[in-house]
Amino acid sequence: MPGSARKIKTIFFIYWILLFYIIAALIWWYIALIQQNDQMAAYKTALLQAGKTIAATDYNLIALEKQRKTAQYLGEGSIFLLLIISGAIFLFRAVKKQFKITQEQHSFMMAVTHELKTPLAITKLNLETLQKRKLDESQQSRLIGNTLQEANRMNALCSNLLISSQMEAGGYKLNKESVVLNELVKVTVNDFVNRYPERKIEGNTEPPLTSSADHFLLQIAVNNLLDNAIKYTPKEGAVSISVYEHEGMNCIEVRDEGPGIKDADKRMVFEKYRRLGTAATQRAKGTGLGLYLVKRIVTALNGRIQIEDHSPKGSRFILSLPKEVC
Repeated sequence: MPGSARKIKTIFFIYWILLFYIIAALIWWYIALIQQNDQMAAYKTALLQAGKTIAATDYNLIALEKQRKTAQYLGEGSIFLLLIISGAIFLFRAVKKQFKITQEQHSFMMAVTHELKTPLAITKLNLETLQKRKLDESQQSRLIGNTLQEANRMNALCSNLLISSQMEAGGYKLNKESVVLNELVKVTVNDFVNRYPERKIEGNTEPPLTSSADHFLLQIAVNNLLDNAIKYTPKEGAVSISVYEHEGMNCIEVRDEGPGIKDADKRMVFEKYRRLGTAATQRAKGTGLGLYLVKRIVTALNGRIQIEDHSPKGSRFILSLPKEVC
């Protein structure tokens, strides 16, 4: 968006020029009033001397009035300057934030369009191949599996978009129930193993732990964490997930062998539309919505999500939920 970036820079340049002009005009106004005040005091003093009715009290009154006017101009000018600067800062931040949101939404729409168009194109090509060509059983199975994988990608993306919109609008009503985390993780791991048979996905689901949660939302959160781990882990690397108890909380931990996340970026990865890292990692498939939705879901379930480094490389995402109260 080079044209849009130049437009934004031009707008901000004009904004700062106008702001400096307003401040300069305010300072000029203050100096002019101070000079006028000094001239009026000198004029009144000259009148007293010309009338030869000089008295100490007269001089004191002129000096006091001069001081009062000076204090008045200084107070009014300071208040006006403070209001102008405060309003300018507020307006600058609001406009900058709006431009940032607009750019992020533009990038998001491009990413969503690509994420939907790619699986649709692959699905169409696979179905046309199955329709027009006679393939052996292994080839048919491979194409069908690939088509199902792309369909699952589209389904996950649509679910993220729908749930994100509902939660932001306050239209989603939590349906809490007793959820056995081990069973949920086991089903998720089996699903991902079937979707990515060439990837190494390990799961440790012992011992059984139970939390009160919305099963559907929690399933989406775990799916997004696993999908994120697979996305950034090299094909020869391993992704693992485990369930355990720690400090009175039930934890689901997802470990990857990706490039890792800088300490300064660990909070920002949960921001909406935010995609961090190098140009290489940003080229990975995604919309910047998955981890944002994980954070929203975990917060709604009174839990927490943490990111830690995974030795020797990669990241650990730890989803913690309160234990079910019996």
